Amino acid sequence: MFKSKYFKLIGSSVVLTLTLAACSNSVKNTQTPAAAPEQNKAETKVEQKSPSYIYTANESGSISKIDAATNKVVETFKDEGSPHNVQVSPDGKVFAYTSAVKMEKGQTDHGSMSMNGSAIFYDVETGKQIKKVEVGKHPAHIVFTEDGNYAVVTNNEDNNVSIIDAKTYKLINNVKVGKGPHGFRISADSMFAYVANMGEDTVSVVDIANSKEIKKIKVGKTPVTTAITKDGKTLVATVNAENYLAIVDLATDKIEKVAVGVGPAQVYLSNDNKYAFVANQGTEKNPSNTVSKVDLTTKQVVATIETGKGAHGVVVSPDNKFVYVTNMYEATVSVIDNETNKVIATIPVDEEPNGISFKK
Repeated sequence: MFKSKYFKLIGSSVVLTLTLAACSNSVKNTQTPAAAPEQNKAETKVEQKSPSYIYTANESGSISKIDAATNKVVETFKDEGSPHNVQVSPDGKVFAYTSAVKMEKGQTDHGSMSMNGSAIFYDVETGKQIKKVEVGKHPAHIVFTEDGNYAVVTNNEDNNVSIIDAKTYKLINNVKVGKGPHGFRISADSMFAYVANMGEDTVSVVDIANSKEIKKIKVGKTPVTTAITKDGKTLVATVNAENYLAIVDLATDKIEKVAVGVGPAQVYLSNDNKYAFVANQGTEKNPSNTVSKVDLTTKQVVATIETGKGAHGVVVSPDNKFVYVTNMYEATVSVIDNETNKVIATIPVDEEPNGISFKK
């Protein structure tokens, strides 16, 4: 499945390895001169609107910054390790990514299993690094809490998550979870992280403030990533080895299975929580190239959208108009029009693009 060392599918079996958005000129009005300054103020506000960007974590050793208005890469941040996942903070001021240590020449694959990786924080405006925080072995995903207090990192080889103070960038605690923790999302109230444990069939629920795992939910074989609705009532998880999206009622832990494409990787919910977008990656040898659009009300796939080979990371623009998907085996990002369910642009990035995040 993944080209990364997080895991690969050989035939039908799963081998768990850690690799997985005109301003007009003001016209002088001699009749009402006081109106011109007000008009200029309004125009100034439009001109100063903050631009939107998409960031991709490229396992070949970089972060790509894409202008959402032009769909072009405007900056590349090089990294000596292997970036796997990236996320922009809720206030849009910081982007952070996980980086595993690269293997030395002669060693297999690209991530060192025995050395601690890092969570790296950058200032969005200046493009300068703020802090590099050592976490655990082979860090996978990083997610900020909505209140901006914490950044949480899954350490895939250590079977734990690191909780970092997002103000001071200090490591607070490591919390033991299930085997092979990978992708996850955090509830809108910033209280709980729902961590997909790739090495077992569970999702760990982590109480962030109290630094403890409070329960596990069985979802199916090789869960990769999760998402949770804003009301905190519904959890979704991609179940890679069984090719379905698990939809979990958190009041009862009852699961409904929705068949998707082969080798589902990441999942992302639209801002209105109407749809879940599942990137189907397949394997490097037999890559998938689709995104499954799942209606969360009817619990049915309403569209299957063809992207590039190895569709992996996925994010939806805050206005729900566009879906962005990283294609690991083509080094591109597909831009999908959410109304037409068609790819409207393809953006070249560095090799092995994995995680992706939107800065509004």
